[in-house]
Amino acid sequence: MRVRRIEFSTKVLIAGLLIAVAAATSSAVCAATRPVVVELFTSQGCSSCPKADAYLRELATRENVIALSFNVDYWDYLGWKDTLASPAFTRRQRAYAHRLGLSGVYTPQIVVNGVAEDVGSHRDEIEAAIAGQASGDAGVGMAFVEEDGSLMLNVESGDAPEKPATLWLVRYAAEEAVNIRRGENRSRTITYAHAVRELTPVGMWDGNALSLKLPKSDLLTKGLEGCVALLQAGEGGPILGAARIDLLQ
Repeated sequence: MRVRRIEFSTKVLIAGLLIAVAAATSSAVCAATRPVVVELFTSQGCSSCPKADAYLRELATRENVIALSFNVDYWDYLGWKDTLASPAFTRRQRAYAHRLGLSGVYTPQIVVNGVAEDVGSHRDEIEAAIAGQASGDAGVGMAFVEEDGSLMLNVESGDAPEKPATLWLVRYAAEEAVNIRRGENRSRTITYAHAVRELTPVGMWDGNALSLKLPKSDLLTKGLEGCVALLQAGEGGPILGAARIDLLQ
C-alpha cells in the first residue's frame, strides 16, 4: 500500500501550506468506528443560543461525538462584538447552507457530519441525526499517534472521491467562559465547550493512505488543548472521517 508522508513546521501550519517528503510504511490505520462530528454555529450576540451552547457542553463529554463550537460574526452589529468569532467560521456555515439547500444561515444551528442540520436547541432531532450517523458507514479510518515528540496523523486508504477531499486541522479550547456586557445576552456569562480557535486546511486526500507529521510543541501554543482532524468532501460537504486528541494528555 502506498502511503504519502507530509511534515509540517509552525510557519507552514499558519500559512496552510504543505511540504511533502517521500516515505513508505507497511502499516495502515486500523479501522475503527467513526466518531460523529457535531458542529454548533453560535454567537454571543444571539439570545436564542445559550440553550444550544449548554447542549453542546453535554455533547462534548461523549466518547462517540466530536463536538465543536464555531462562533460566527454576523450578529456583531447588535451591539456586542463576539470575542470568539471568525469570518472563516461564518464562511464554513454558509458553505453548509449552500450544500444543504437552505435559504440562508441562522443561529443556533447544529450540523451533524456535514449531512444533517437543525436548530441547535432541538435535542430530539439532533439526537436522531447523531444516532443515524453512528449506525451508518464507518467512513475513512483516521488516528493520531505520538512519535518522538511529534504527532503523526494517519489516514487510511479508501474509495477515491470524485474530487480530492480536504483534510482540516481544527484547534480548540476545552472551555471558554465569556462575560457578555452588551447586546442581547448582556450581563450573562456563557461557557463555550470546545470553542474552535483555528481552522486550517493541511492537505488533500485522493483515496490513497496519507501520513502527516505535526509538531506537538507548536500545537500546544495559545493554550489550546484540543486538536481534531476532519476529512471533508468538498466545500461544506459530508465529513468522511475524523480523529481527535487531547494535547495535554
